Amino acid sequence: MRTLVIGDIHGGLKALEQVLERAEIAPSDTLIFLGDYVDGWSQSPQVIDYLIELNTKNRCVFIRGNHDDLCYEWLTKKKNNPMWLQHGGKATVEAYNKVKATTIKRHIRFIEDLKNYHIDNENRLYVHAGFTNLKGPKFEYFPEMMYWDRTLWETALSMNKDLDPSNINYPERLKLFKEIYIGHTPTTRIGLDVPYNAANVWNIDSGAAYKSPLSLIDTETKQIWQSDPVHTLYPHENGRN
Repeated sequence: MRTLVIGDIHGGLKALEQVLERAEIAPSDTLIFLGDYVDGWSQSPQVIDYLIELNTKNRCVFIRGNHDDLCYEWLTKKKNNPMWLQHGGKATVEAYNKVKATTIKRHIRFIEDLKNYHIDNENRLYVHAGFTNLKGPKFEYFPEMMYWDRTLWETALSMNKDLDPSNINYPERLKLFKEIYIGHTPTTRIGLDVPYNAANVWNIDSGAAYKSPLSLIDTETKQIWQSDPVHTLYPHENGRN
């Protein structure tokens, strides 16, 4: 009975199928997806279809990402957002132009049901980006921060690695949970294409929207599985590049 955490997919269904196969997922596994299912590669609708079906076979937890929220705004209001289109939204629009209205309605419900965060029985937090309230995500004044905030990750990265949680200077936010699993900020920004741990924060976004693999991690053993670099699976596409 494993708990497996999957990073930002960004429309890369081929990478998702590949990494789940390599991890040899079983019906007893709990799968926690950290958000950003869409925007980037050409298969955003197919990713959501796949996840809806997967949820009938495994216990799945689906976290809301900022790109999922931006996509929702377009699906429900046809809201034009030039920045979104430049950062992966164009591929999503093109893909959904080929999708039936009944499927779009099902996908809208999927996005509406996404969770802003999840806390498991081991007091591990799963959230797309972070949170700012010192009491935790439950008390966040602006829920959007949970899928937009980068300060939690920046704080963890900037810490002295020898700083003990009992130290008065240890960040209060990090004391709330045994571990925190996030996506949102690709580890490629610090020169890596694998999940990275800073303090008690694990960043699982290894840059699948760009030219890096999609990653999956076992919360107990910390074993990591990865797809091939996603751009090699979509050789005629640019992703978010």
